[in-house]
Amino acid sequence: MFSHIMIGSNDLDRSKRFYDAVLGVLGVGEPFPNTNLTGQRRLFYRHDGGSFCITEPIDGAEATCANGATIGFKCASPEQVHAFHDTAVAQDGTSIEAPPGLRESSLGPLYLAYVRDPDGHKLCALFRPK
Repeated sequence: MFSHIMIGSNDLDRSKRFYDAVLGVLGVGEPFPNTNLTGQRRLFYRHDGGSFCITEPIDGAEATCANGATIGFKCASPEQVHAFHDTAVAQDGTSIEAPPGLRESSLGPLYLAYVRDPDGHKLCALFRPK
């Protein structure tokens, strides 16, 4: 359904350190760096048919996170959910909501962890047990 997700950052070098480590847990390699025609630096992480992108804001204003938004990353196991969470926290992310673990929902069981990146974007690591 989605081709890419792009978020803003106020410190692209800090974001690269954070996302290199966190997305590395999921097997994502180095991002492709890019500078657009108006000079903003961007990073494109490509994996499994999708792209996760980080940019300096094009309008020159400060990057802010979306209130109510969550970016979910698919994990292959509960252990990978924990590794994603723990790596994010070790890279200056913040653990939020309940600790990583199994949660029952109307959509069936979900193994989840929630963190905020250094710019405040809400991330979810998710594994769907069978």
